[in-house]
Amino acid sequence: MLGTIGLYVAAALVVLGVLIFVHEAGHFLVAKAVGIQVLRFSLGFGRPIASWRRGETEYWICWIPLGGYVKMAGLEDEPVGESLEGGKSDVPIDPARAFDRQPLWARIAVILAGVTMNVILAFLIYAGLLAVKGAPRLATTTIDSVALAAGAAGLDGLAAGDRITRVEGRPVASWDAVLEGVLTARTEIHFEVEGRLTAVVVRLAADDDSLRRTVARALVPLIPPTIGFVEPGKPAARAGIKPRDQLLRADGDTLRSWGDAVRIIRASAGRPLRLDLWRDGRVVPVTVVPEERPATDTTGGGPRVYGQIGVQNDPPTTFVALGLGRAIVAGADQTLGTAAAVVGILKGLVTREVPLREIGGPIAVAQMSGQAARLGGAWFLRFMAFFSVSLAVLNLLPIPVLDGGHLMFLIAEGVRGRPLSVALRTRLSQIGMLVLLGIMALALTNDVLRNIPR
Repeated sequence: MLGTIGLYVAAALVVLGVLIFVHEAGHFLVAKAVGIQVLRFSLGFGRPIASWRRGETEYWICWIPLGGYVKMAGLEDEPVGESLEGGKSDVPIDPARAFDRQPLWARIAVILAGVTMNVILAFLIYAGLLAVKGAPRLATTTIDSVALAAGAAGLDGLAAGDRITRVEGRPVASWDAVLEGVLTARTEIHFEVEGRLTAVVVRLAADDDSLRRTVARALVPLIPPTIGFVEPGKPAARAGIKPRDQLLRADGDTLRSWGDAVRIIRASAGRPLRLDLWRDGRVVPVTVVPEERPATDTTGGGPRVYGQIGVQNDPPTTFVALGLGRAIVAGADQTLGTAAAVVGILKGLVTREVPLREIGGPIAVAQMSGQAARLGGAWFLRFMAFFSVSLAVLNLLPIPVLDGGHLMFLIAEGVRGRPLSVALRTRLSQIGMLVLLGIMALALTNDVLRNIPR
C-alpha cells in the first residue's frame, strides 16, 4: 500500500513539476524577450523551501506544489494572491520595464505564452512518440463477431474466432491492416483464414465506398478482456480492480473478449456483478455494482440506462514506424483532438450533462499519474500530454487570476483605449479568486468522497 502511494505521489510530482515549469517558463521567457523586468520565478506557492537569486530575478521552489507564478515589475503590488505568492520581492524595481508600461501586443504575448508552451509540450510528446516509437495499431486479426450487411454476400462465411491471415493476398498483422484491405478492395474482398484451405470471398453489390465501410464496421476484432486505466472513485476502483487485471468470468460466464465484458457490464446497471480476475498468477473474485448512466439513444427500444464501471481496456498493440513529416501531422491532430475533448467536457459541465462530481483535484491527479506510470512509459507520456492540454484550456477560462482573465482585461483595454481601473481589476480578481477557491474545494471534496469505501 505504501509503495503504491509513494508511486502515485512521485508520478504526480513529476507531472505537475514538468507542466508547471513549462507553463511558467513560457511567461518568463517572453517577458524577458519583450523587456519586462522579472522579479521572481516560482514553482509552487507560499514560502520557499529552496531559493536563489541570479541577476535581477529570484528563483523559488515552494512547499505548495499546486501551481506556480512569474512575478513581474508592475504587478508586484497587486493585493490578490500576494500572500499565496510569498509576499513582495526585495529586488529593486525599474519602473520603465514594468508590465503595464509595455505595448498591448507585448503584454498579450506574455499572458498567452504559458498556455502556448503547454500546447507545444503536448504536441512534442505526441509527435515524438509517433516518430520514435511509431503509431499504435491493434495487434490482432482475430474476429470477435460479424454482423450481416445488406449488399455484402458471403460475409456470413466469416465467424467469431476466425484469424484472418491475408486480405486481397496481402499478409495482415494488425486490425488496421485488415481494415485497409477491406477499404481498398473493389467488388470482391478475399479473406484468407488460418486453418482453411480456401479463401472466404465477400461479393459487394456495387463498387461503393460506403458499402466497403459497412463491411469494415460489420467485422469486430477480438480484444482480450484486459484492464488498462481505472478511473478513480468509479465502481471498478472501489471494488479493487487494478490495471493489467485479466477479466475471466462475469457471474460465472466466461469472458472471451473485451466485447463480452462490455455487453455484460452494460446490461448490469445498478445490480451486483461478480467478476473473477486473473492477477499475479491467481484468481481474484470481486463484486462490482455498475453505475447507471442514461442512454443517449432509446429510439430503437433499447434500455434507458446502461451500466458502467469506469475502466478502459489495455489492448495488444504493435507499432508502425512513421516518417517525421507524418508524425508531425499526426501529433498536431492528436493535440487538437485532445483540446476538443477537453472543451467538450467543460461544455458538458456547464450543461450538466457531465455531473459536477466528475471534477477531480490533486488526489485524482496523483491516482491517474500513478496508474499511467504503472502501465508504462508511453502511457505516462500520453497522460502528461493530455494533462498539459487540459491545463492550457483551463487556464484560458475567462476567470480573473487565470491567464484567460488577464487576457480579458487586456482585450477590454484594447477596446476602450485605456486600461480598467486598478480598483475594478482588484474587485474582479477577488471574485475570480473566490470562484477558483470554490472549484478547488469542490474538487478536493470529490476526491475525498471518491475514496471513502461504500
